[in-house]
Amino acid sequence: MINNWAILSGIEGNLAAYESVQKDIKRQKRWVENIYILGDFIGLKPESESVVQRIRNPKTGELSPQVCTGWWEEQCLILYGLGTTGEPTQLLEKYGADAVKPLWNSVSRKTVEWIRTLNFGFFELDCLLIHGSSLSVDDELTPQTPPLQMCDRLMRMGANNLFCGRSGLAFEYELQGGSVSSTVTTLEGEQQVQIATASPRRVIGVGNVGREPGKATYTLYSPDTNRVEFRTVRYGVGKGFKAS
Repeated sequence: MINNWAILSGIEGNLAAYESVQKDIKRQKRWVENIYILGDFIGLKPESESVVQRIRNPKTGELSPQVCTGWWEEQCLILYGLGTTGEPTQLLEKYGADAVKPLWNSVSRKTVEWIRTLNFGFFELDCLLIHGSSLSVDDELTPQTPPLQMCDRLMRMGANNLFCGRSGLAFEYELQGGSVSSTVTTLEGEQQVQIATASPRRVIGVGNVGREPGKATYTLYSPDTNRVEFRTVRYGVGKGFKAS
């Protein structure tokens, strides 16, 4: 039997979207052994607290998801004075001052303390699963990201597969084998050359569950075969699902 991982990101407080993905996971003929949620499970929606409680209390027969922090969780921690910076600069620049109160009210203080305990990401087998990248939680990798930048993000952690959710896009970006050389010139004029060889590697955008109403996208990955499958679940009016 082939084992699979279900990899989600960007629920953003959309409880109906998360429920639709859970139902689709249960429909899989292939057994899913792990569920990873790569951050952004909360957002400006008032249902964010309900989403957290749903994640932390799986229904009978469901797997307990492994969860790491995302951009929205980082902004929430900053508001509560628990983040790496003192001001929610990115939140204000992207959504304005009107977003501060809804985010503050979206989750309970108890949930904030739980968010504080979450990992930055996961390293499983040869896979890095993270919201942004090995650089930071807000590092957005897309199909347009330059190859050298992608290579840097992969080689920082020595991963062959990097799964990320910051962009909200579902994509597969392949890097062929090659090498990166760097030269350091000392005050004495000596040159030190370092060569890092890279084997073929991939960056996979896992999609977004809750941002687009009525449409949830997530990723299935088989560590045994290295196969990636993007799943799109329709819910609400005209609901259904498809694989891409």
